[in-house]
Formats: sequence, C-alpha cells, structure tokens
Amino acid sequence: MSLGTVYLNVVINRFKAVKNLGDRAMEQLNAQDLQWKQNEEINSAAIIVKHMSGNMVSRWTNFLTADGEKPDRSREQEFLNDLGDKAAVMQVWETGWNVLFRTLHQLTEEDLLKEIYIRGESHIVLEAIERQMAHYAYHTGQIVHIGKERKDAAWKSLSIPRGESETFLKEMLEKHRKS
Repeated sequence: MSLGTVYLNVVINRFKAVKNLGDRAMEQLNAQDLQWKQNEEINSAAIIVKHMSGNMVSRWTNFLTADGEKPDRSREQEFLNDLGDKAAVMQVWETGWNVLFRTLHQLTEEDLLKEIYIRGESHIVLEAIERQMAHYAYHTGQIVHIGKERKDAAWKSLSIPRGESETFLKEMLEKHRKS
C-alpha cells in the first residue's frame, strides 16, 4: 500500500473519530442543552453544529475544482438563530459529515499534491485536509465542553474517566500483549 493511500485511510479514520466524539457528546444532551449559551459571546452547541456543517458543505463540495468558500454560503448566518429541536441539529450535523466523507472517499493518492483554493488562498490538498481536521476537532472539543458544563456530575466520560488511568493502561497493555 502506498503512503498516500495509507494517509487517506488514516485521515478518514481520524475524521470518523472526531465525528464519533461529537456524536457521543450530543447523545448526552437534550434540545435545551444544545441551545444553551453560557453568555452572549459563546456559541451554543447547535450554532457550532450549524457552523461546522456550513463549513463542511462549502469546503468539501467540488473540493478539487472550486474555491472552498462557496458564493452561496452565508457564514455569518451560521452564528445566528439556533436550530430547532435536537433532530434538526443532528440532521444538519449529519449533512456536513456526509459531504466530507463522500469527498474524502473519492480522493486518490494523486490528488494529495494538487492545488486547491480556500478564500482565494492556495493550498495543496494534503494541507487543506489538515486545516479542516484542526478546525473540526477544535469545534467538537467546544461541543464536549458545553456538554460537561450542562451535565456536570451526570456527564459520562468520553475518554478515560478520572481516577481510572492506571487501570485503563493495564487493560490496554494486556490487550495488546495478547494480539
């Protein structure tokens, strides 16, 4: 397997992990939690979802042939008016990720060094992928933080729970010794 193919597989799996983190965070939140804002300068989880999806649809539609900032995108509108119920939030979330994954699965090793544009700025495909990975991981972390704020002690850890690091490490080492 070539390095480019390995990279594409790795990055697809990393994007899936980021999406899964967001999925598991939002599973713990109700509609009110998704709309909650700590103050007027902070975005709600629903607004973050709307922004991420808008970005994904814009960036990943016609990825290799059109600027990543599409003329029909209204970025400023993404930060206004929360979405309605939880089902609407999740539908918008899925829409963005579906566009991203469809595009990533179509990319080839030869595409990785092609030049694309985002807001007129030149990027190689590999660089654009990494740029978006950082962006989506950042915003997904914000959604997780909001979930922790809202659920407090009822929050179910999405990684290694506090106080269980040594147990987790032992389990992982044992698991991989058997492989």
